[in-house]
Amino acid sequence: MGETIAGVRIPDSALAREATELVRDVAAPLLFDHSRRVFLFGSLHGLDAGLQFDPELLYVGAMFHDLGLTERYRRTDQRFEIDGADEARRFLHAHGVTGEPADRVWTAVALHTTPEIPLHMAPEVALVTRGVELDVLGIGYQAVSDEQRAAVVAAHPRPDFKNRILAAFTEGIQDRPETTFGNVKADVLAHFAPGFVPGDFVEVIKNSGWPE
Repeated sequence: MGETIAGVRIPDSALAREATELVRDVAAPLLFDHSRRVFLFGSLHGLDAGLQFDPELLYVGAMFHDLGLTERYRRTDQRFEIDGADEARRFLHAHGVTGEPADRVWTAVALHTTPEIPLHMAPEVALVTRGVELDVLGIGYQAVSDEQRAAVVAAHPRPDFKNRILAAFTEGIQDRPETTFGNVKADVLAHFAPGFVPGDFVEVIKNSGWPE
């Protein structure tokens, strides 16, 4: 019998259990608890909206969405979101989940920091973003009840979460600042990385190789 939190059953398949253990092994409790809350909040939103979604795919997307911030899976040549997306797809392929379902999870992880667009895509893609937005930004805070929120946080606490997640973002991306061009993580480095100068879209256009 699987674990249930705030009325949401945590997937208990072999695939889901291995995803849980992988993230628990490589991520600090901060990211592990955050990732579980993303699944729970995303699921609550999906259930309330009457969406048909695959809980197992949503779980893998939620659990892997910040894997690119961890030391083991962190690269320096691409956005951290893609690190997690690539690993999620490799993990699913290794468990026999291929084709469109694996690509759907890749998309959910890769786009989870991209405002608005994921919300118009497959439910699993939208719900990873909904979970992230609620837990990190407070968007949709009132969309879940006080009791549901309390149950989720009781299972996966968030002490000093705002400061600690910002520190985790900074640590995970400060050695690849160019990958933040055009995305929200540039704001993180602008606050916390001395000497960081964000890319300027207008200057890129003006200084391109085109004569006019």
